[in-house]
Amino acid sequence: MTNIIKIILFLLIIFTPIAFGSVELWAFSTMELGILLIIILWSIQNMLQIKSTDLRINPFTLPRIPNSASNNSVSAFNSQLRTPHSALVIIALFLLLILFQLLPLPPGLLKILSPKTFEIRHQLQIPSNHLAVLSPSFAASAPGSSGLSTLRSPLSLFPFATQVEFFKWLTLFGLFLFLVRSKLLYDNGRIMRQLIIVILLMGVAESLYGMSEFFSGHKYILHPSTEADVSSVTGTFLNPNYFAGYLLMVIPLSVGYLFSRESLERVRYSGWRHRLSSIDGKTLFLGFCIIVMILALLFSASRMGISSLLLSFTLLALLFRSPSRRERFSRTSILILGLALLWAAWIGLDAVISRFFTSSEDFKGRWVFWVNTFQIFRDFPIFGSGLGTFTWIFPMYRSDHLIGMATHAENDYLQLASEVGLVGVVLLLILLVFLSYKTVFGIRLLSHREPERYIGIGSLVGILALMLHSVVERNIQVPSNAFLYTILWAIALRVSLHSKEVIKSLSN
Repeated sequence: MTNIIKIILFLLIIFTPIAFGSVELWAFSTMELGILLIIILWSIQNMLQIKSTDLRINPFTLPRIPNSASNNSVSAFNSQLRTPHSALVIIALFLLLILFQLLPLPPGLLKILSPKTFEIRHQLQIPSNHLAVLSPSFAASAPGSSGLSTLRSPLSLFPFATQVEFFKWLTLFGLFLFLVRSKLLYDNGRIMRQLIIVILLMGVAESLYGMSEFFSGHKYILHPSTEADVSSVTGTFLNPNYFAGYLLMVIPLSVGYLFSRESLERVRYSGWRHRLSSIDGKTLFLGFCIIVMILALLFSASRMGISSLLLSFTLLALLFRSPSRRERFSRTSILILGLALLWAAWIGLDAVISRFFTSSEDFKGRWVFWVNTFQIFRDFPIFGSGLGTFTWIFPMYRSDHLIGMATHAENDYLQLASEVGLVGVVLLLILLVFLSYKTVFGIRLLSHREPERYIGIGSLVGILALMLHSVVERNIQVPSNAFLYTILWAIALRVSLHSKEVIKSLSN
């Protein structure tokens, strides 16, 4: 059963970016079905394990892991079953908030909780004499000249969109809880490393495909209909910023994996010459893959993506330095970034650099979007206009005259605040602070010789890079990026819990 779950998870890692970032309904519905299948199989596996052990253990104790697992894995698994209760409560409260947005409320209560929603509903209601023509029986249930004023209405102004987003968030939260509560990532780190390798290879495949299409002049995204839209390296994503956000998570995780492989061997090096001559083929291959992904991100011409990448390597250079050699920064991290920049400069960075000179004009356009989105938040401050309703609400507040539909606010946080209000934002902020504290505190307990320390830091840096990029772009709302973002949080939390188990075993 575990192998089937692992295969489905790996297939989802491959599928979500290839399916144009899974932004289309069919793509993220497939992702949701895959996650649901994983959770169902995991539940069946747990029930079978409980039935096989209920005659040998006290019914009030936790179920045991099969004997094939190591003692450390058993300890980590049993500890993890108790650890995420606080996160589970916060997640449940947020999901209940979204369900509350879908709950039909009496007009009086709706007017108290969200006056703007009540006002819009009142303005859009149909007079009862018109209802009599459409449906006499329905008109009879709406007495008086006020028409629909007695009907119940939800807080969400577009309930169907809220339902779609609710199931998306529900499946991603379910994936996170599965990864941190199941034993999949606790098999001595073997499956976790396989997971990282699949993520790394997908990042390289996306990068190579995007650069081959762009530099060859073919400029297709899997099919010819998008040829005119490709003006930079995008991989199989429909937007270069979505592609950049994806790589911003893959690159730090890959660097962390590279350092984790070398962490146990560093003490054997007598100098940089000896270290350079001792590099094996796998290490060279990993370094080459990371450089390829950096190149692809640079030629995506995503300005905030490039800025976030530079910040990521600044953090990696500081956090991956070796105290035993009294390094001020990690030379390996700087070397990788430097080689990628030299290679990119040799190819030509003129088009990329010119993009930064148009930043002020683009910022003005984004600023207008942010101001309009903040007006939505101001009108729906407590419970928001409904998760996923931005596309339908924004035309009421739009102050510019651009042609086309605005699908996002160019800022994930402002858009989310306008959709879920202060209550939703506070719940998500508490969850973010809680997870950050748990992971950072746990990773700090690991020594510089512990391989998992570098994987945990790489995951956290990837998370931070995507969140920084989301200040001026839509990223967390892209299903493929949200899917990988969830996996990175699970990996970071798993490393944190592993460190606590190591400290406990040493103290005993």
